[in-house]
Amino acid sequence: MTATNLQPGPLDEVHRELGATMAEFGGWQMPIQYPDGVLEEHTVVREKVGVFDVSHLGKASVVGKGAAAFVNECLSNDLGRIGPGRAQYTLCCTETGGVVDDLIVYLVGDDEVFAVPNAANTAEVTARLKAAAPAGVTVTDRHTDYGVLAVQGPASARVLQALGLPSELEYMAFTDADWDGRAVRVCRTGYTGEHGYELLPAWDDTPALWAALTDAAATLHGRPCGLGARDTLRTEMGYPLHGQDLSQDISPVQAGLGWAVGWRKPAFWGRDALLAEREAGPARRLWGLRATGRGVPRAHMPVLAGGQRIGETTSGTFSPTLRTGIALALLDSAAFGAASGAASGAAGAAGLEAGATVSVDVRGRALECTVVKPPFVVPHVR
Repeated sequence: MTATNLQPGPLDEVHRELGATMAEFGGWQMPIQYPDGVLEEHTVVREKVGVFDVSHLGKASVVGKGAAAFVNECLSNDLGRIGPGRAQYTLCCTETGGVVDDLIVYLVGDDEVFAVPNAANTAEVTARLKAAAPAGVTVTDRHTDYGVLAVQGPASARVLQALGLPSELEYMAFTDADWDGRAVRVCRTGYTGEHGYELLPAWDDTPALWAALTDAAATLHGRPCGLGARDTLRTEMGYPLHGQDLSQDISPVQAGLGWAVGWRKPAFWGRDALLAEREAGPARRLWGLRATGRGVPRAHMPVLAGGQRIGETTSGTFSPTLRTGIALALLDSAAFGAASGAASGAAGAAGLEAGATVSVDVRGRALECTVVKPPFVVPHVR
């Protein structure tokens, strides 16, 4: 996709005026970083507060009698675990157990669910829901009806309080509020591992709300942050990125997302395949790798143990918090446990566990890493 046919967000001109480096992300032209750079932006979120424009994220409404029950028969997690005014992380799966997308759904009530999928997958998720919807339930793609602004960091509540917006929300709760005579949905959600919020104003109201939020953040030594910092922050938490750590070839069981599956539900897309995989045990699992040597692992690099290839990195970056390279990697389950390893012919790598040493092939050079269970950094979301 060329720059000329990328979708601009509601703050495109604002980001350019701020000197942002713009790039393609999910079919949209989005800010990757501002002049001070990713390291500064990452640190300000961990220590103070950052404001992100994530308006590229999809939005879809499912409305009609029994809308919540319908969505519950499609997506992986169990909406019966929450009530109106709560949000839930869930997955749209294929019948073979792959992941079409991971998304947040907001339960407005029995007859209304609001969904926020990833930008590149919005059309596919919406099409699947539309195709399955019963009479009386309407699925509407509302991608450009709303902006999405994320306020993340220890001082995030103070930013909202400065604007008179509700901040005393439980984690994964939301409420509809009024700001300066404009409607805005305030959600206690985020993708950084820090205490934070995601705000959904009307598309045309997004510039005014952004200006107010960034002004309030500046008084607390906060700043605008781009998608580069959002990626390093989420990787430190071990949060998966669809298209890398999740895909139609990487199931929730492999990615360690069984907690986002309502295993006792009688129906959801991919249920039979996922139950079978969980029962048999996945052939590979997502682990964290923390570099002990100098170097930064990136996606799609071989991981080796005992001289044998045991998997591949799916995400990799330099951790500004830990000051070292980190990665997420799909590793062969056979390498974890001597019996299964020997049976599979991977005896040289068998018996691995958290704390074991492996190496990542970084362009022909072996980078030693420790196998860890994410998150890499203690989260403060609650």
